[in-house]
Amino acid sequence: MTTGRLMKSWRQPSILPGFGLTLGYTILYLTLIILVPLAALVWRSTGIGWDAFWALAFDQRTLLALRVSFGAALIAAAINVIFGVVVAWVLVRYQFPGRRLLDAIIDLPFALPTAVAGISLAALYAPKGWIGQIFAPLGIRIAFTPLGIVIALIFVGLPFVVRTVQPVMAELDREMEEAAATLGASRLQTLTRIVLPTLVPAILTGFALAFARAVGEYGSVIFIAGNVPYVSEIAPLLIVIRLEEFNYAGATSIACIMLIISFVMLLIINMLQMWSRRRYSNV
Repeated sequence: MTTGRLMKSWRQPSILPGFGLTLGYTILYLTLIILVPLAALVWRSTGIGWDAFWALAFDQRTLLALRVSFGAALIAAAINVIFGVVVAWVLVRYQFPGRRLLDAIIDLPFALPTAVAGISLAALYAPKGWIGQIFAPLGIRIAFTPLGIVIALIFVGLPFVVRTVQPVMAELDREMEEAAATLGASRLQTLTRIVLPTLVPAILTGFALAFARAVGEYGSVIFIAGNVPYVSEIAPLLIVIRLEEFNYAGATSIACIMLIISFVMLLIINMLQMWSRRRYSNV
């Protein structure tokens, strides 16, 4: 009797039948597609022994590659948050010639092959490229440096922020903004106290998606990174190098470390997102 009441309490009511079937399919699908491969990765990496695992994990080249990958991903995601919100604001709040074209261009990194994006960016930002030659006389190198990695990750991550914030911004009640203006609030006060609090959950979601994409990005980065060990080498490339050396233990260990760090960081972001939704739900 108690079990039946418990099952009835957490089951969501629905007009359509099939809750048990769809839930079972969802769990089975996620288990086969996500949990089993990740479990195999962890098992393979720990099978070499903890001493060997920690030795590979704290190798200087591994640590520097992880720092480049996660550091560049965080910087690129933070920059995308700022400019992604601005782009979404322009697309939602203003009508101008070419708006539909600009809206379509935002999705270009989704459809463009990552290798094509990497080659294009490397050609533009190389010392003799159209943009790189402007900064070369100033002693600023963009391509084949960590700065080039950040630019590539900004390119691939911007659509995630724009497409996450844009629909939420389109549904904002403009009457609240007009009411704040009639009560004497300045434009800055309206923006910081009315608009941004409502967008915080969507902004955090866009940041998490852009960060997750940037951490695992490979194709658009290797052409512009230079791939110099200890300088501009990303962790996914180091995994490929270890596989080419038939060092499967080293490759799986690096992959396992990336999995752990990514999971922890995304968990923190999701907790902040849940807190912001509760905090600003009544704003």
